[in-house]
Amino acid sequence: MAGHALIERVNALLQARRFADAAQLLTSAADGGDPAALIELAHWRIAGSIIRRDLQAARDLLRRAGEAGRANAALTHCYFLASGVGGPADWSRALAELRKLAPAMPEAARQLPLLERMELDADGSPTNLEVPRELSAAPYAAAFLNLFTAEECAYLRSFGQSRYQPSVVVDPRTGGMVPHPVRRSSGTFFSIFDEDLVVNALNRRIAAASGTTAGQGEPLQLLRYEPGNEYKTHLDALHGEQNQRILTVLVYLTEGYDGGETHFPRTGLSYKGGIGDALLFRNVTEDGRPDRMAEHAGRPVLKGVKIIASRWVRAQPFAFPPPQPVLDR
Repeated sequence: MAGHALIERVNALLQARRFADAAQLLTSAADGGDPAALIELAHWRIAGSIIRRDLQAARDLLRRAGEAGRANAALTHCYFLASGVGGPADWSRALAELRKLAPAMPEAARQLPLLERMELDADGSPTNLEVPRELSAAPYAAAFLNLFTAEECAYLRSFGQSRYQPSVVVDPRTGGMVPHPVRRSSGTFFSIFDEDLVVNALNRRIAAASGTTAGQGEPLQLLRYEPGNEYKTHLDALHGEQNQRILTVLVYLTEGYDGGETHFPRTGLSYKGGIGDALLFRNVTEDGRPDRMAEHAGRPVLKGVKIIASRWVRAQPFAFPPPQPVLDR
């Protein structure tokens, strides 16, 4: 049994809650080199819900599937190399693999022109940044003009076109999803499957601008605000969090809309960037506690569409905690 039939059998075993049998069948097929099994097992190792999360194993499984001719697996492995998921980051090798995949994969090919226009070092980090303009000392806030190019902003906007979902939260009374009480918008984010080399390089640029490392950032988000949408006054720092959100970076991907300023009511600062401009602000005090002075709001959009890229930066390298798997293996 191999390929599609194998995955169907594995899924049937999962439906019957025969998790151990499904894992044994999938693992045996992957050990035998079946490409479909290698990819499916890699996804299991990433998700961590059936068997424990193991990103190093997932990276190796994707590599083997790519070497077996599965281009999509090779592309994801390329992304893992660039970002350091499951092992050391290797930008040069990731870029070389992307170039090999580009002739047959439009998804790979469309990244190369943007990457070639970026000023990057051997690790994919920027070699040149504009000097920020300080907007506020307490809390610290600064603007970077043209942190992203217009072409890079268009690239990010194209990713979100079919992926935006309304901002919602879980209702603790019913367990169902209800509209977010503070944020009226729609959004999406770049998962480890979506953080391609362009997004990786942009995340490294955000890190350089903020004086942090790329690994300290949460996944890059896209937020879309239509007329009437807003983000009411809130604080990005999390109460009681050990690995605190120390900084926020917002990059403005659209312009020409009315309203939508980022406003700090306790200081009176308001900022509205043009395409590619970024706003950076600190969320905590010198001793690491949430800073009430950093409370801010995205004022209502009155006309047009506001889209921003948002990244929360932690005090230490960040990863979402793995779930408790069904099987202890």
